[in-house]
Amino acid sequence: MTYTVNASILLTDLPINERPAAAKAAGFDAVEFWWPFPTAVPAQSDIDAFVAAVSGAGVQLTGLNFFAGDMPGGDRGLVSWPARSGEFRDNIDVVVEIGERLGCRAFNALYGNRIDGDDAAQQDGLAIENLALAADAVAAIDGTVLLEPVSGTPAYPLKTAHDALDVIAKVGKPNVKLLADFYHLAVNGDDVERVIAEHAADFGHIQIADAPGRGAPGSGELPLMRWIDDAREGGYAGPIGLEYKAGDENPFAWLTAAAAAS
Repeated sequence: MTYTVNASILLTDLPINERPAAAKAAGFDAVEFWWPFPTAVPAQSDIDAFVAAVSGAGVQLTGLNFFAGDMPGGDRGLVSWPARSGEFRDNIDVVVEIGERLGCRAFNALYGNRIDGDDAAQQDGLAIENLALAADAVAAIDGTVLLEPVSGTPAYPLKTAHDALDVIAKVGKPNVKLLADFYHLAVNGDDVERVIAEHAADFGHIQIADAPGRGAPGSGELPLMRWIDDAREGGYAGPIGLEYKAGDENPFAWLTAAAAAS
């Protein structure tokens, strides 16, 4: 099983640039990140430091988010946000640079919340334009743009796999794919087993957390290991992103328990 540690939600007791080495020390060879900078276009020195932290740790960067605004403050992406679309477009070249330097090929573009006062149809049209621009840009490095249904944010319009797949079809680019986060899909009431059965071979990425609570696998009620096995059997060959909230103890203890039980 190939796991990649989401070092934006895990290992948060450490500064960003120390987390790749911590993931390596914990036994992992791959990491993924939300956007690791506070702005869409950070200083070149900050980009260089992040690249050095990942490459120096000897881990592979398997995923990176486009700049999504103030995530702790409730923002969930700029793709469909008219007033901040320029920031998203300015961010594209930086994402491509980091992807090229670190060999990362998967880039999550959070769609963005509905904005009071903005027409929903206008937002959706803008999103399709921006996703197409991003897809064309990352295609230069054989990259894929990921589109993700998200839970816990009523204003975020993509709740189910169907919601995201409908947008992907409208974009019409072969390198825009579904990010199947089993936690978000399950919490939103989607039929995860059906999504896997019908679309596993076309998943751009999988992420996992258990529910309720968004904790480590085994902390809740979701059959995550079975879903992963089903996705593998259905043709998904990529890594599994560990995107859960750590408890007070070793956040990866569940892996030892899972190995002992298998």
